[in-house]
Amino acid sequence: MENDSLILSSHEDYTKLFDALSHPMRIKIAGVLSEKRRYVSELAKIMHMSRPLLYIHLKKLEEAAIVTGSYEISESGKSMKYYALRPFAVRLTPELLAELSKTIPVDLKSND
Repeated sequence: MENDSLILSSHEDYTKLFDALSHPMRIKIAGVLSEKRRYVSELAKIMHMSRPLLYIHLKKLEEAAIVTGSYEISESGKSMKYYALRPFAVRLTPELLAELSKTIPVDLKSND
């Protein structure tokens, strides 16, 4: 993917990223997709996971813009959805957290 790397610019972007990677299976999916893009059925077999459950995890990764999905037509005419990992690098530092925290209002409602 040429120049399609993930850009994180707000605390919301980082929150989505951290939330998406907070589940071990989503980290595993990202790791598998780092090798190469895969279609859903292939990925479900590798992950030993049902397609509906896989789609739940992929949706979370897509919302964080870590993965992208695209449809392609196979030689047999079947529509297949492929997923790929977007290039990204995250360097988490105290300075970054301090900058991000400045944009978060103190009255932000917590889900806890």
